[in-house]
Amino acid sequence: MRRAPRSDPEPSRPDPRPGTVTAVAVQARDKERVNVAVDGAFAFSLALEVAEREGVAPGRVLDRERIDALLAVDAVARATAAALAFLGYRPRTEREVRDRLRERGHAPAAIEATIERLRGWRYLDDAGFARFWVEGRVEHQPRGRRLLEQELRQKGVDRETARAAVADADYDEVAAAIALARKRWRSSAIDDPAAAQRRLGAYLQRRGFGWEAVRAALRDVLQEDADDLDPDDPGPGDP
Repeated sequence: MRRAPRSDPEPSRPDPRPGTVTAVAVQARDKERVNVAVDGAFAFSLALEVAEREGVAPGRVLDRERIDALLAVDAVARATAAALAFLGYRPRTEREVRDRLRERGHAPAAIEATIERLRGWRYLDDAGFARFWVEGRVEHQPRGRRLLEQELRQKGVDRETARAAVADADYDEVAAAIALARKRWRSSAIDDPAAAQRRLGAYLQRRGFGWEAVRAALRDVLQEDADDLDPDDPGPGDP
């Protein structure tokens, strides 16, 4: 698998001294970044697109103010690259992106600029994320509406958006609870059906199912058990 270009902040270095750019060379490990030499010595690195856009080339004289401005622009480029890599796996909420960039050590100003840029590109859409999350949970890890809303809130989705995403989902909570209950219920291995019923009910409630769905699921598995006992079957020991 091809690795994404490095986008985390570089280790802190002494402030580069003003002077004349003497070389701009593409990095061996990351073709999207360049090393800038000032007065014959390495000074700092920049994203290639930043260097090209800002006209950083041999012969260019850089004062302290200009270098600081270039490094600030580059910090946003780095944070943006990191955010795009993070978003490349699956949709994320705005809070998840913020937390990720903060954990990776990006500066607050760069994070804010990146978030604004991503919003402008429509790469951050909490409502879209909420729909994606609910659809995935419904298909692969069924749970009740209450827990779905709780998970979305933990991801940083606001209450109304979370509630709308769950309400709009094509989701039969009762049917999901029944299907899950049938998987958990194993009558042949149950010595105490009443205790097993309580455990199953508690399990379904922990998965966020409402009481009506839990009651329907318990009624279903108990009825299934009763149906398995055919009164007309004489059993293996009867004539």
